[in-house]
Formats: sequence, structure tokens, C-alpha cells
Amino acid sequence: MGRLNGKVAAVTGGSQGIGAAYCKRLAAEGAKIIVADISSGESIVNLIKELGGEAKFIETNVTIQEDNERMVAEGMETFGGLDILVSNAGLYTNLERKISTDETSDEWDQVMEVNIKGVWLSSKAAIPAMKQNGYGKIINIASTAAFSGQGHSTRYAASKAAVLGITRTMAREFGPDGIRINAIAPGPIQTDTPTLVDGGDLEKRQNAILQRRAIKRIGVPEDVVGLCAFLASPDSDFISGQTVVVDGGTILW
Repeated sequence: MGRLNGKVAAVTGGSQGIGAAYCKRLAAEGAKIIVADISSGESIVNLIKELGGEAKFIETNVTIQEDNERMVAEGMETFGGLDILVSNAGLYTNLERKISTDETSDEWDQVMEVNIKGVWLSSKAAIPAMKQNGYGKIINIASTAAFSGQGHSTRYAASKAAVLGITRTMAREFGPDGIRINAIAPGPIQTDTPTLVDGGDLEKRQNAILQRRAIKRIGVPEDVVGLCAFLASPDSDFISGQTVVVDGGTILW
């Protein structure tokens, strides 16, 4: 019996990469899954159904309030509620790496719109549904970029640092309503999506990462999804406002 039986979980950016891995793991724990993305999520929906789960794809642009509200409304109509939100949608893989002074205002606006505003809007839409039941779990996906100080990605690092602020503030605001809000900060994770555009040597960068890690291997989605399932489950009901780093022991608290 799964830890999330009877629960409904929405995963933004759930159609591919780590987002799809979150969908599969939460479904394996018994949750009914809303795959919310601008890209088609039918393949992951079909996979979950083939494995005996329930899922629905709802096309969602997280930067648009009405899209988020429609996603929640359609999900509740289909599955009868909303218990869990994983705010995973974000811009990263296709961002060009460059020093801060070469980044443009348009590039900053694009990242902030998705990575910050999108997180806020998805929670803004989900929280009223969770308040109806006096219970809910929101898991925001941050990044170790918010801590590492590594160059050539200032706009991305700044956006993920903002996710930590959103997590902490909203956790205090909505804890009295029974809503627990936490963040996961993954380090570099190897997925089937394209690697970051930087014009550099991928193998060289990976070796540099491994030298700093306590666990000497590349991270994969399976390294992150267990934590997501834990934070979504009743096992973490006394945890809120926290950020957990998953990077093989590179950044140590």
C-alpha cells in the first residue's frame, strides 16, 4: 500500500526530465497525478496508466494565473481534490551561460517570469483547494545554484534563491491551515533532456563537479524522487519551511 493512496498530486513541468520522474514516483506511491506542462504530457500519462495508476495531462503555462487556476479546477473535477503540488516547472537546460554583465534584461525577465512568478502562481492557485481540507503539501524545486556561487548563471541562481524565500514565507503564512511547504535543491542531475547550453566541455564540467562531491558519481532523477515522495507523504507532516539539498554531498550544511 502506497504512502499517497487517495491523494491527488499536481506536478508542473511534469512532462519530461525530473518532472516526469516525480510523476512516476508519486504515482507509484498511490497518488493520482495531474501532469501540468506547456509540452504534451500524454506519454507519461499513458505510462502511469499502463502501470495501473491514474493520471491526466492539463496544458498549463505556469506564468499565467488563469492557466494555474484552470489546472487546479480541472484536476479537482477529475480526481475530486488536490493534496500535493510539486512546483517543478522552470527554465534551465536551454539557458546560455554567460557572465552577469553580459546577461540582458530580456533574459532576466524570461527566467524570473517562469522560475519565480510561476512558483508563486501555482501555489496561489493550489492553496485555496488545500485549505478546504485543512491539509496540503507543496514542494518547490530550487537548486544548489542558490548556494554555490558558481559563475555564468546569475539570473538562474537568483531565481532559485527567490524560491527559498517563497518557500519560507508561505510556510509561515499557511502552516496554520495545515499546509506544509518545503523545497528541494538538487545539484546537477543527468536526465534525458538536453544539457545546459554553455559551449563548454560537458565531461570536463562533470569531472570538476565530482571532485567536489563526497559521493563520486553523477546524480540521476532517482536520487531526488524519493525525497519528493517523503515530503509529499504524512511521514513529513512536522516539517515545513525547509530546504533539503540533494547533490551527493557537495554543499554541506
